[in-house]
Formats: sequence, structure tokens, C-alpha cells
Amino acid sequence: MARRSGGPPRLLRLLWLLQALLDLAGSQEIYAPHSIRVEGDVTLGGLFPVHARGVPGMPCGDIKKENGIHRLEAMMYALDQINGDDELLPNVTLGARILDTCSRDTYALEQSLTFVQALIQKDTSDVRCTNGEPPVFVKPEKVVGVIGASASSVSIMVANILRLFQIPQISYASTAPELSDDRRYDFFSRVVPPDSFQAQAMVDIVKAMGWNYVSTVASEGSYGEKGVDAFMQLSREAGGICIAQSLKIPHDHKPSDFDKIIRLLLDTRYARAVILFASDEDIRGILNASKRADQVGHFLWIGSDSWGAKNSPIHQLEDAAVGAITILPKRATISGFDAYFTSRTLENNRRNVWFAEYWEENFNCKLMSSSKKDESSRKCTGQERIGIDSKYEQEGKVQFVIDAVYAMANALHNMQRDLCPENSGICPDMDLAGGKKLLKYIRSVSFNGSAGTSVTFNRNGDAPGRYDLFQYQWNNATGPGYRVIGQWTETLQLNMEDMQWPRGEQDVPTSVCSLPCKAGERKKVVKGMPCCWHCEPCDGYQYQPDEFNCKLCSYNMRPSANRTSCQPIPITKLEWHSPWAVIPVFLAMLGIIATIFVMATFVRYNDTPIVRASGRELSYVLLTGIFLCYIITFLMIAKPDVGVCSFRRIFLGLGMCISYAALLTKTNRIYRIFEQGKKSVTAPRLISPTSQLAITSSLISVQLLGVLIWFSVDPPNTIVDYDEQKTLNPDLARGVLKCDITDLQIICSLGYSILLMVTCTVYAIKTRGVPENFNEAKPIGFTMYTTCIVWLAFIPIFFGTAQSAEKLYIQTTTLTISMNLSASVALGMLYMPKVYVIIFHPELNVQKRKRSFKAVVTAATMSTRLSHKASDRPNGEAKTELCENVDPNSEYGPDPNSLWTLHPPRPPHSSLKQKRRLHLPY
Repeated sequence: MARRSGGPPRLLRLLWLLQALLDLAGSQEIYAPHSIRVEGDVTLGGLFPVHARGVPGMPCGDIKKENGIHRLEAMMYALDQINGDDELLPNVTLGARILDTCSRDTYALEQSLTFVQALIQKDTSDVRCTNGEPPVFVKPEKVVGVIGASASSVSIMVANILRLFQIPQISYASTAPELSDDRRYDFFSRVVPPDSFQAQAMVDIVKAMGWNYVSTVASEGSYGEKGVDAFMQLSREAGGICIAQSLKIPHDHKPSDFDKIIRLLLDTRYARAVILFASDEDIRGILNASKRADQVGHFLWIGSDSWGAKNSPIHQLEDAAVGAITILPKRATISGFDAYFTSRTLENNRRNVWFAEYWEENFNCKLMSSSKKDESSRKCTGQERIGIDSKYEQEGKVQFVIDAVYAMANALHNMQRDLCPENSGICPDMDLAGGKKLLKYIRSVSFNGSAGTSVTFNRNGDAPGRYDLFQYQWNNATGPGYRVIGQWTETLQLNMEDMQWPRGEQDVPTSVCSLPCKAGERKKVVKGMPCCWHCEPCDGYQYQPDEFNCKLCSYNMRPSANRTSCQPIPITKLEWHSPWAVIPVFLAMLGIIATIFVMATFVRYNDTPIVRASGRELSYVLLTGIFLCYIITFLMIAKPDVGVCSFRRIFLGLGMCISYAALLTKTNRIYRIFEQGKKSVTAPRLISPTSQLAITSSLISVQLLGVLIWFSVDPPNTIVDYDEQKTLNPDLARGVLKCDITDLQIICSLGYSILLMVTCTVYAIKTRGVPENFNEAKPIGFTMYTTCIVWLAFIPIFFGTAQSAEKLYIQTTTLTISMNLSASVALGMLYMPKVYVIIFHPELNVQKRKRSFKAVVTAATMSTRLSHKASDRPNGEAKTELCENVDPNSEYGPDPNSLWTLHPPRPPHSSLKQKRRLHLPY
């Protein structure tokens, strides 16, 4: 409420200030022509940047040929066209009061006060002339609407004044987004789209180029700062674009300010793209500074509509501008204006008070002594022609100046039609209608503009967004120039193939903070800079679900080659052609062939003394166990399935169990026989073949019972072990297809067989003193010693490779070779000598006299004693002594249970020269 109460006093003070400024403006008008007057029934105001901003102390600088004179003449051309049109505003002539803003907002404000003079009532009650009469004032023309201004900062300053007096304003070039605020600038309209559309077009261009790291440079003031703000806001909303630096060009700038801006831009060298919302003077300063810094071609300029397709910002700086992309509201060249403007001369264009100055600048000549041109400049002849003696190209905003004038004229025409239906000119109702009424008609106009495009306004007074996109390119044939490369009408349409880049770059240059990460690398974003990141590789078994994260694949998966997904780990098994399998299989095949050969030999010579003396029943049992030891090699290498795994469990320990059960039974029988012989001549129990088979079967049944329990507790199954060959390099990872048997279960399965082997070895040691001529104790002993060495070597190899990536191959090969060697040792030491005699010395395989158990034990006892006494007696004495105690004629009849066949004793006299030998063939 306090603010409301303070409103009227502030408004009153503002009006006093305006009056003072009006008086000042009126006094200045006497000395210098600051405006163009075109008489008419209805007067329109015009604001154009005829001159550039002046140096400190001077309001105006050099004349602006394109932005100033072209646009100013476009308004007068439009007035001529409208006044010559009988259909538009019949019997009404449009006049104009055109002012120079000198590209400065404060100066433009001072000038625009001229437009409101007619609306301010002057209190002259206290004013008297020298003769005492009240003064007579010339009433200034009433301005019903204003065309302009150009710069947004100027339009904002002027709009704040015009809205107080309800004077509608239509701009042809001001694009600042804040002018869309209908609450603050309710009498402002424009035929160009706001910078929010232009900023969106720039964002779309940046994204289309693949740039994500850009800088911005803005001229100080509403146009530049608000344009950059709109771009930054839209880039944040779009995402993926980061602002490296946002720099501002001060109003009162010096060349060093531009040099500093270039140095700051070079601090972020990777941000090559630079968004420019700047006046054409500031654009020249930036390009000049980049040239001084020897950075021509480094920066990728994206200029706003203040650059557009104008030549003035890049005059003599063409090399620094090559590759620049600029934006300009969609326009067309107005051919009628070209004919009009090129026909202007000093004689036929006297209404333009600045045309003579333009003439000097355009033709580089001098007209009068008061001219700013050097004394050395040539004099103008007045016969020069625009477009012939000088270069001419229509300025980009000419179309919009014409459209703005026509928009005002159409609004006046519609108002005249409604308010003055019976009059062809200005009626009192129309004359009394205020600016608010005219604004309503302005916002509702709709017509085809000078370029054939529709001219309309939305509720905020903005025109629809339609832009042409240009690139400044170097053409070897025609030289440098602007080329249309696309357009933007709510969406971007860009012809990439038509674009050229500085320094001869063929591909689109980059403007990124960080290069894209390679496949399999995640982005670690720098805090506060979402477009800057470090690339970190996804290692091991990680894959990249998105650009920012690495995740572990599941246990049975590994990352793909580019790490963007997971794929199943290949499943492997021990192949038949693998070197790890070839050697065991070769040994097993040789063993099987040898075993079959031995078994066939024994079957063929089953009733011969050697086969019978070796204990046929246990020999076949032992051969069966040896055969199974070889067979297990093929089961261990075969592809695992439930059947193979079942047979592995059964036969893994069964072959060894059968072998060592038979050997243990043999060694135990030998041990019991000779231990019994030391006590009595009666045979021990359970030494018959049937008993021996029963004992062996009992020992084997323990193994089978254990396997049966194993089957019931843990049914056989296959698994894929992904840990065994999960190497550091996932490319080498393999899942191992194998039976669900642990190392401990393997050892437990073999444990019973190893126990039998150890027990058998103990008995072999105990029977080592029995003469070799009587039994198989020593060959069995050698077999067991060798077998123990084999399995002692097996255990550290088997468990020492538990952590190896080649565990499956090493353990399988070690186990199968150990079993092959065990079987081969038994086969070689226990059977090959017998087969050798059977085949190559059949004369030794004959029936001999048999003795009873008593004779055998007596002979064995004598042999033992002989060995004991031999060390204490002279050579031959011990033998003689023992032999004398033996009755050579004492023979025992055949006994079906006799175990050994003895050679007939030699005559006593021969024993003096030859050692008496008691033969136990096998």
C-alpha cells in the first residue's frame, strides 16, 4: 500500500523531468536538424540508428549506411507506397517524424520526447511577451504511433515513455525477450520474433553440430544480456550444453577490452563455438581482436540477428568471419525498394537530412567544407549512382521496416473503416480515439507482408518465429559472401552438406569440453560442469549400462567386446583332441590292449601250471580291476551328463578297489601261511580259492556300499563351474562343464582304495623275507612300493592346482595318468613275466611234483635257516648241515589244496657244488 501511495508524486516528478527535457530538445532543434519531417494527415514517428554511438563527449559517431540509411529509407519508401494506394487509407496521407537514436538508449530517450510534445499541456498562465500579451505557441504534430527502434535497449527505454502516453510502438528489429512482457510493455509490438525463438534456434544449431561446450559474448544492455540469458536458460532446459564462459562487452569499450575477451575465450580453448548477442560495432571489435591475437579460424561464431547477413560488421575482416553461422528473421529482398533506393540522388532525396552525409561515405568523396572527410578526399560530382559507382546490397531488416509501417497503416485503415464508415478521411471519432484503441487494431491485423509471408501478432505483440540461417563462406570464384544453409520455423532444417569451415576443415569442427569416452568407458562428470568429464574404463567383468555407470555382469556372464552389454560365458570341457586328454587316452588304450592280451593269454592257457599256480581266481579279479582302472580314463574325459557322472562315481574308485582287494587278499594269505608255518604244520583257515574270492568280494562290497550311500545323499548331476576359469581377462573366461563332484568327494571315493593299497603294502613289507622261489610276495612288494610313489606324487599335484585356471585339465590328467600308471605297474610286474614264460618258454610251464603244506613249510623253514646260518659258517657248511636233515625220499602224495609245485630235489652229492633250490614257479 505504501508503494501505491508513492506513485502519483513519482509520476509528477517524472512529468516535470519530461517537460524540462522537452524544453531542452526544443532549444536544440534550432541549431541542428535532428529529424525528418514528412507532412501528412496522420503522423507516424520513426526511430533509426542513423549514426553509431559517439566517443565520450559526443552523442553520435559515424553514419551507418546499412542499419541506418537503408532502414530509414525503407520507412519513407513504405509511406510513398501507402500514400499512393487508393485502397489503403483512402483520402488519408501518412506523414512521419523520423529521429536519429545514434545507437544510444539515453540519446534516443531524449529524442523520442518529441513524440509526446503534443500530448503535454503547458501551463502558460504566468508567461507574458515583452508587450504584455500572452505567447502564441505552434502546436506540434500529433504522433499516433512509432516505428522503431532498432536496438532492444533503445526500444525498452522509449517504450517506458510511450506507454505513459499510450502511443503504440512497432519495432522492426528489437528482439529482447523482456519486451514480450505485456504487463510492462503493453504498447509495444514487433514484426520480428523475440530472442527466445532466436535463442532456441541457436540451441538447436549447437546440438545439431554436436557441440556441448560453448562460450557467450553479449553487448552490455538489454538486447545482448537478455539474449544470452535466454540462450543459457534454454540450453539448461535442453540439457547437454555447458557454458564455458559468459562475457560482456561494456558500453564504453576500448580495443583492450576486446583483446581481454579474446584472451579469456582462449582460456577454454576447447570451447571454440561462441554465441554472439552483440551490436555490429561490438562484432567488429571482437573479430578485430581475434585477428590481432592470430586466432583467425579458431573460433566458430554463431551470430544473432544483429549480425544477420550484414556486411558492415565484417568489412575488411572477412577472413576472421569465414565459417560464422548467423541468424536473421526470415526475409526476402524487396525488389521495389532496390529500384527506389538505387534511384536516390542528392537532387531527388532532399527530404532525408542525412543523405548528403551518406553520399560522402558511400562514394568516399567530399561535398562541402564542413564535411568530416579529409581535405585530400576527392569532391563529389553528384552524378555518382548507387549500385553502379558503389557496392549495394539490401540490408536485412528492410523488409521488416516496411512490414512495420504497413502494420500501422492497416491498423489505421481498419480503425477508419469502423469509426468513419461514412467519411473517406479522418473523422472526429477517429481523431479523438486514443492509443489504446489503435493498439487493439494493431494486435488484430493480419495481412501478407512485403515478402509474401503473413504478418500477425500474438497476445504479447510478438511475431511468429521464422529464421533464415546463413554462413559466411569463401568462394574462390565470387569471393566471400553469405550463403543460406537452412531455416528455423519452430524446428531446425539445416543443410550440412552446404557448410564450409575455416582452416579447410572437412568435418564439422568440435567444440566440446571432453571428447566422447570410448566404448567400455564411463563418464565421471566434473562437479558443476555436466559437459566435462573424465573417462574411466569399466574393468574386469563390468559392463556399461549407460554412459555414467559400470555394473558387474552376473556370475555366468561376461561383458561384450564393447562392454555395452553382457553375454554368456562360453562353456568348455576337456576335449578329446586336447593335449591334456591325448596322453592319458593313449596310455589307457595301450593298457587296455595289454590287459586284454594278458587276459586272453591266461584264458587260453588257463589249465597250465603257471596260470594255476598264480591263483587263477584272484588273477582274473585283479585283471578286471586293472581293466577298470584304464576304462575310467574315458569316463573322466567324456562330456559330462547324468549317465557319465553316475559311471564316474561308480568306477572312479572301483577299479583300484578291486585291484588292491585282490592283492591284499594274496599278501594276507602268504603272510598267514608262513606265520602259521612257524607254529605248526597245519594249514591256516580261509586260504582256499573260494575263501579268497569271498574275502575279496567283501572288501569290494564296502566300496560299492559307499557309492550307494553317495548316490542316495547326493544324486549325480552336472554343473557349470564359472569360477574355475574366471580369469582377470574376461575374454579368456570359460565356464567348465563338469560333474557335480568336489575334490573332497574324489579323495573320499579313492580313500578306501588307498587304504587297501597301504594295507597291502604293509603286508608286502612283512612278507619280504619269504624266498622269491616260493611266492609272489616280492613282485607284489615292488608293485606296491611303486604304486605308493605314484600316488604320493599325485596328491600334491592334485591339490596344489586347486586355484589354477587349468584346474580341470591338470587334475583330470593327473588322476587318469596316476590310475594308468598304477594299473600298468601291477600289470607289468605281476603278469608280464608269466606271459613271457607262457609264450616264449613253454618248456618251463610243465607239471611238477607237488608237496603237501608240511613239505612246503619245511622247505621254506630250511631256506630261511640257510640264509641265517650262511653268514656264520664257511661256504657250503650251512647248506650241508641243513641238507643232511632233509629226507630226499620223504615225498608227500598229491594234495588238491597244495599251493606250490617244487622241482625234484637233486641228489645229495650234487649239493656240494650247486646250491639246492626250492622252486615256487609262480
